[in-house]
Amino acid sequence: MSDWRPRLIASDMDGTLLRSDDTVSDATVAELQRWADDGVPFVLATGRPPRWMRRIREVVRSGTAVCCNGAVLLDLGRFEILTEEALPPAVLAEITAGLRAEQPGTWFAVEYGLELRHEPVYRPRWDADAPGVAEASLEEMIAAPAAKLLARHEDLGRDEFLALVERVVGDLATVTNSSTDALAEISAPGVTKATGIARIADRFGVGPGEVVVFGDMPNDIAAFDWVREGGGRAVAMAHAHPDLLAAATDVTGTNDDDGVAAFLASL
Repeated sequence: MSDWRPRLIASDMDGTLLRSDDTVSDATVAELQRWADDGVPFVLATGRPPRWMRRIREVVRSGTAVCCNGAVLLDLGRFEILTEEALPPAVLAEITAGLRAEQPGTWFAVEYGLELRHEPVYRPRWDADAPGVAEASLEEMIAAPAAKLLARHEDLGRDEFLALVERVVGDLATVTNSSTDALAEISAPGVTKATGIARIADRFGVGPGEVVVFGDMPNDIAAFDWVREGGGRAVAMAHAHPDLLAAATDVTGTNDDDGVAAFLASL
């Protein structure tokens, strides 16, 4: 594949494109611009909700971003939600009731596009006081469709909790994880970063064999599988989760070593 070149570049943000200080290096910005000048679109594919995408617009000023692990497509230029594949209230009620019955210490939050609601006992890690973030009862939260349901446990280990969530959720929804915490990210059935990236790629007439995707956590596995099985490149960061490394076609440097830029430059 020495002469292989992508027609679309997709990258996760945290732990991948972003360095540990939450910035994008000048070298990475320059490399992405070189590809943009060649007409190759760049897609951000992240577990982040749209409300966390404002600062990245200083670097990626236009195009479509895949947010909430594929549930939301966001126009970065206009900062408008284009599509949202939501979990309906009935499914939210069934999942939360099942998890609470199995583990009463499970606490919930929901992402509604540009807003977050969380139970009073749920502890948001980053933006508890940010605009659009507020406390609500579980009954209030699940009364409306949600782009993503977050289930957290403060005492169980990550793998133990995720296994529990996957067993309870079954085929009602898609479960993934993108942190070191016991935090399950739950989306509508079949919704993943892969489905979001595929929708954008289709708009450009690009197939999976013409895509390179970068990531570091299990919520990138679906996108890696889609690209790898289609003949494209699935590139894991050097520090990536072992499950993602197993799904990769290539490995690059860490996010702090500008691994994304280094791999793109090698092409």
